[in-house]
Amino acid sequence: MKNLTVLFVLLFGLVSIGTFAQKKQSKHKIVFQFTNANDTIQQKAFANQLNNLTAHWPKAKFEVVVYNMGLEFLMPTKSKHIATIKTLHAKGVRFVVCENTMKNRKITKEQLIPEAEYVPAGIAEIVEKQEQGWSYIKGGF
Repeated sequence: MKNLTVLFVLLFGLVSIGTFAQKKQSKHKIVFQFTNANDTIQQKAFANQLNNLTAHWPKAKFEVVVYNMGLEFLMPTKSKHIATIKTLHAKGVRFVVCENTMKNRKITKEQLIPEAEYVPAGIAEIVEKQEQGWSYIKGGF
């Protein structure tokens, strides 16, 4: 009986350690919507949010979907945070731009940073990420 109790305690301990290790290693997936970058205060707040989260969860997946007035965030002529964006990109943060917005606003890829990636429809990208289990955050405040 004593051996059975010891075996049960050991087995329970191993299961607990395995569960803890899985939780510790699980990766978060977060998709951000950013649409207000013509406001430099919004740009700064959003850059700070991304810096804080990438420091807190360095192995998480981050994707920023940029559309509407958010394109200014990725335009070297209009953003004061290009160096921060490049650093975040180097950490694995993806910045994807809505091609519908680009077409409507007559903005070319040459006007955006080279780190930008492109999707046909920004809102559709957010919906698809949520359907794949990504958490959604509206960037800025």
